[in-house]
Parts: sequence; structure tokens; C-alpha cells
Amino acid sequence: MKLLFILFTLFFLNIDSISFAEKTDCKKFKKFSAEYFKCKGNLIKDKTISAGQNIIKDTKNYQKKEWSKEKKKMLEKKNKINKVKKKVLSQ
Repeated sequence: MKLLFILFTLFFLNIDSISFAEKTDCKKFKKFSAEYFKCKGNLIKDKTISAGQNIIKDTKNYQKKEWSKEKKKMLEKKNKINKVKKKVLSQ
């Protein structure tokens, strides 16, 4: 569990800001000033939120795709059952 937490933390701290469309330049502040840490904190917060939104969107799309496949299978089974019922009842 500790290893997972460490890896998760390192992953989000090491994400390069180049990979995101909007960049905020924190280099204009002194390295250990309060403004610099606020700027870096906001960058990390924004990256985390956007990554979470992407995960949610991907999950929803996957579920929608899988559920539509299952619906098709169920409809096919229902149609087969109805055909068999018609054959049995017509005889």
C-alpha cells in the first residue's frame, strides 16, 4: 500500500507541464518563495483534476460500449426465444 502511494505521488509530481495545453510560468518567482509554491501547487492541482476527468470520461465510454454489446446480445436471445415460441404455438 505504501509503495502504491509513493508511486502515485511520484507520478503526479513528475508530470511535465509541456504535456498540457495551458502552461503557467512559475520561473518568474524566486525558487523558495510563497508565490512559487502557490504557483506549483496550482499546476499540480490542475493536472490532477484534468487527469481525473480523463479517467472518468474513458470509463464512461468503455461502459457505454460494453453495455451496448450486452444489450445487443440480450435482444438477439429474446428474438430467438420469440421465434421458438411462435413455432411451438403455431403447431
